[in-house]
Amino acid sequence: MASLGQIIFWGMIVMIFVAAGLIILILSVSFSVKGLGGSQGTVDSNNKWPIGNLGEDVILSCKFKTSTNSGELTSQVSITWKKKGLSEVVYNYNKGAVQLTEQNPQFKDRTQLFSDAIGGGNASMLLRNVKMKDEGVYYCSVNAPSGSGTASVNLRVAAFLKICFISAFSAPKLKWVNTTLTAEGERWFPKPDVLWLDVNDNILNKSETSFFNNSAGITRFISSLQQITLNDSYTCIIQNHLVKAVSRATIKDIEISTWTFFSFPTAAAPPILLPQRHVLAATTSFFLWIYQLT
Repeated sequence: MASLGQIIFWGMIVMIFVAAGLIILILSVSFSVKGLGGSQGTVDSNNKWPIGNLGEDVILSCKFKTSTNSGELTSQVSITWKKKGLSEVVYNYNKGAVQLTEQNPQFKDRTQLFSDAIGGGNASMLLRNVKMKDEGVYYCSVNAPSGSGTASVNLRVAAFLKICFISAFSAPKLKWVNTTLTAEGERWFPKPDVLWLDVNDNILNKSETSFFNNSAGITRFISSLQQITLNDSYTCIIQNHLVKAVSRATIKDIEISTWTFFSFPTAAAPPILLPQRHVLAATTSFFLWIYQLT
C-alpha cells in the first residue's frame, strides 16, 4: 500500500506533466496564428458594402493596424487592390512606389490611394467616375511590419439624383389631377417595382405604370392611380434590391401634402425621411426638405 509521501510525489508529477502540456498547447496555437500571415483583424474595412453613384467618385474603405503609435514608414508598406474575376490588378503600391504596369485597362487613370495617410494605416482607394461594370467584389491586401492580411469590399452601383448639392435616390414627384394620383420617378437604377397601397395598406390594382430607359440604362417611370377620393391618403412604394422608397400622399380639400421615406435593406446607411416641401434645410448628405402644393 502506497504511503502518503508517495501519493503526494506522484500527484506532483502528474500536475507537472499537465502544466507542461498546457504550455505546449498555448505555444503551438500562438505559432500557428503567426504562420497564417499576421494577427487576425490586421486588415479590415469600415464599409464592406459601399454604393457608388454612376458617373461620380467612390471610396473603397480599407485600413490596417500599425506597429507603433507614430504609424508605419510608407517604404515598408505594400498595398494591392484586386477585383474578383479579373487577373490584372486594380491598383498596386509597393514600398513607397506606385506600380501600375499590370493594371487592368478598365481602371486606367481612375484609381489612387491616399499617400499621405498610408503611414497611419489607411489603405483606402479612390475610384473615379464609377461605371456599371465596376460593380463587384474587391480585395485589399496589405503587407506591413505590423502584419499582413486581406479585406473584401463589395461595391454596388446605383443611380442617384443630385438635388441642392445633395446626393440621394430620386424621390418621386406626386401630382393630383381630378381623380388621378400620379408618381413620377426621374432617375432610378436598377429598374424598380412600383406598388400602390390605400390608407389601410391594402394593395390597389387600379394603377398603370410606364418605364422609360435612357442610353445609360437609367430608368424613369410614371405611375398613375385611378379613382382616388378626397380627404384620404395613399402610399406609393418604389423598390429595387438597393433601396426602398415609401411615398405617402394625403389629399385634403384642394391641396396635396406628401413625404418620402427611404430605407436601405442591405446597407449601413440609416433611413431617410424626405417630406416634400420647399427647400428649407439640409442636415446631412441624405436629408432634405421640399414643399409642393398643387
